[in-house]
Amino acid sequence: MKKIMLVAAAMVFAGSTFAQTTTSSRTTFGLKGGVNLPKYKYVNNDANTSSETKTTTNFNLTGYADVPMSRYFSIQPGISLQGKGAKYYENGNNQVEDNVLAIEIPVNLLANLPAGLGRFYLGAGPYAGFNVAGQRKTTIGNATTKDDLKFGNSNSDNLKALDFGFNFLAGYQLNSGLNFGAGYGLGLTNLTPTSTSSTKTEQNNRVLSFTVGYAF
Repeated sequence: MKKIMLVAAAMVFAGSTFAQTTTSSRTTFGLKGGVNLPKYKYVNNDANTSSETKTTTNFNLTGYADVPMSRYFSIQPGISLQGKGAKYYENGNNQVEDNVLAIEIPVNLLANLPAGLGRFYLGAGPYAGFNVAGQRKTTIGNATTKDDLKFGNSNSDNLKALDFGFNFLAGYQLNSGLNFGAGYGLGLTNLTPTSTSSTKTEQNNRVLSFTVGYAF
């Protein structure tokens, strides 16, 4: 909980810094949040096969700046809290659920199309993420255990701390600033710690998200 409070404070500070340093009167700022449906994708490079876990339910919260480049294009940097993880089976019948909290810094390029009482937007861009907290819940029969996840690249860690990937997003924003969107996070980092990987199987994040926000 302390980590979450510190991260939230960092987001507020970053948002105020954006507001103080921008010099363009056309730049807007916003806050959006919503639901994440994250999962893992596994790719076995030896067998040339892939599989995906079940999704779990988590959250997202993002503060951002929208900097116009022209009438139809803008750059949207931000800082966000992203809830990730997955549901899957381990050793045949052990049901496992990962719940991961990550701080992400996305930088998206948006195309904007005026329509009706606002505009449609479509965008994509890279993100850098850092896993800061997490919990793994394991259910065997009627017994459930919960353990804190460890992040790093040693044989005592569960997942790597750093994650890089691409975001894809689309939505509609009213002239009032109210906006509705959906997105997809494509993780490119192999999350399996290098020292614990005995095969060439890669583990990546996949996150479907839905948001409601306001730009001002």
